Amino acid sequence: MSVTDHAARPNGPSTSPTKNGDMIPDHNHGAPAESTRTHDRPVHAATRPRDDRARAAGQPPLERGVDGVPGAASRGRGVAGAVGRERAVDGRGVGVVRGVLRLCRPAAGQLALALIAGVGAAGAGVGLMATSAWLISRAAQHPPVLHLMVAIVAVRAFGIGRGVLRYVERVTGHDAAFRVLGGLRVQAYRRLERLAPAGIAAFRRGDLVARLVDDVESVLDVIARVLLPIAVAAVTGAATVLLVGGLLPVAGAVLAAGLLVVAVGVPVLQSAAVRRADARLAPLRGALAAGTVDLMEGLPELIAHGAAGDALAALDRTDRQLLTAARRSSAAAGLSAAVTALCTGLSVLAGLAAGAVAVRAGTLPGELLAVVVLTPLAVFETVGTIPAAAQRLAAARAALGRLAEIAAAADPAPDPIEPAPLPAGPPTVRLEGVSAGWTPGQVVVRDVSLTLRPGRRVALVGPSGAGKSTVAALLLRWLDPVAGRVTLNDVDVRDLRSDDLRRVVGYLGDDAYLFDTTIEANLRIGRPGATQAALETALTAARLLDWVRTLPAGLDTPVGEHGVTLSGGQRRRLALARALLADFPVLILDEPTEHLDEATAAALTRDLLTATGDRAVLLITHRTDLLTDVDEVVNLAPPHRNDAHLPGRKGD
Repeated sequence: MSVTDHAARPNGPSTSPTKNGDMIPDHNHGAPAESTRTHDRPVHAATRPRDDRARAAGQPPLERGVDGVPGAASRGRGVAGAVGRERAVDGRGVGVVRGVLRLCRPAAGQLALALIAGVGAAGAGVGLMATSAWLISRAAQHPPVLHLMVAIVAVRAFGIGRGVLRYVERVTGHDAAFRVLGGLRVQAYRRLERLAPAGIAAFRRGDLVARLVDDVESVLDVIARVLLPIAVAAVTGAATVLLVGGLLPVAGAVLAAGLLVVAVGVPVLQSAAVRRADARLAPLRGALAAGTVDLMEGLPELIAHGAAGDALAALDRTDRQLLTAARRSSAAAGLSAAVTALCTGLSVLAGLAAGAVAVRAGTLPGELLAVVVLTPLAVFETVGTIPAAAQRLAAARAALGRLAEIAAAADPAPDPIEPAPLPAGPPTVRLEGVSAGWTPGQVVVRDVSLTLRPGRRVALVGPSGAGKSTVAALLLRWLDPVAGRVTLNDVDVRDLRSDDLRRVVGYLGDDAYLFDTTIEANLRIGRPGATQAALETALTAARLLDWVRTLPAGLDTPVGEHGVTLSGGQRRRLALARALLADFPVLILDEPTEHLDEATAAALTRDLLTATGDRAVLLITHRTDLLTDVDEVVNLAPPHRNDAHLPGRKGD
């Protein structure tokens, strides 16, 4: 076994023999790599992040689509392209509307049908009120019944048509909105998947859940409760003003003024009064969700340290702030409804006064007076939805802005525009003098080199904080190095699609997640189409099959949340079986014996290394007593913490 020490750099490279007799250079720390050091190879324009190219050209950063392909945003496919670029257009939500309209392009036909049906339903409501008013007034004059037949039929048609058209509008509008919502949620999740784990370190988990659920659902509000109602109200209001103005110009002018107050004046005043409260709703919901998740997951520690009361008090403060903001928003909505009712009444009274003068003057037939007076009641019912729609738009603007923050987060490992194909042949992965860190300007590992060949087992050791998990992140391309390079069969992994690389390199962490489902379902995450024989083979390799066969439900046994019904060793073995089932040629085992006693840890390590067969394995651990079955040890310990003696392979 060769021992590689990253503590101090000698004057020249040295080599250590492996069990096969080849000479592998010993890799050591040199002078600290500065954060400004570039890759050993030039970064081609095609593989540079689009934001960097934009800055180099003196332009503002361009948003990337969630699939990582620059330019997707301009086609409206990603969260950033649809919303992120429009965030700062103005303070009234016009940018949000533009962004949502981009998202709605695939459902444009359904939304157009919903708009037509909505205008038809609102028009039928106005027509029903106007026709009914004329019919009642005319019937009071006792004309021949045949003179009323057209109006009677029209009343029936408007009444039936209103219900049918409203149904069509709701079905088509909400169907289109839910389709857009589903697509946006998938895009947002893909973006998170692309950023994780390095790119989402600044976000709390509960807050991310709130963004992915509540904030994404704000798109539904914008489409179904903002865009469609406002468009319908605008068309219906204009048509009604023309109708009333044609009968009595003065009444038409008064109606137009009342509609403008409700449709424009009230939303502007409402926005000025509660803009801050509406903007705080989405962030406060996110903070409340994050605090609740933290409280539930950390409850045992909080109780043990007597800090549960403080945590509950902090959560209660957030809840009170959210309640205060919601109350202010509701108060504004109530005031808007009162102003709408006032404008409706004033329009009716003004129409009545003007109409009475016109009837007395003989310029307006008496049976049309009821039309002039009662028609505003129907149109205000439609236009009165605009203040509530404007308030929802203000809240949606804050929510979609939070989604845009995710979309605008820097991609820690962007895919190239034209990725190279995955190289053929047995995979050999190399780190060649890499330096890297999780945040800009902070380098965690410096000048590290190692080689993973098929059948070779390399141990990466060092104390906590030495950068062991950072090396794993480089191999999985969760990060890109600031210096040096990572290669797969001599191809720089920055030239490959990350998803292609991760079909070759697998990862088994110390906190491998087990879902609250059955043993079989957890296994099938590794290979959904695996046969029963393949499942049993993986369990046999992880030494779990005999235990599973003793269970009454066998593979259908639930494991509980986080695998709570299993022991620590069983959880790790089940996670190993899942990784083996996925059949990664290169497998990273990150602290697989964490929190286990020495005997269990030693047995599990032997079983892990035996089960990996001819795969290339990187065993990451801080326990130097488990290294008797590896071929090489790479030590990341700083000089003052170097291990004086590292055990060698049996027989070496």
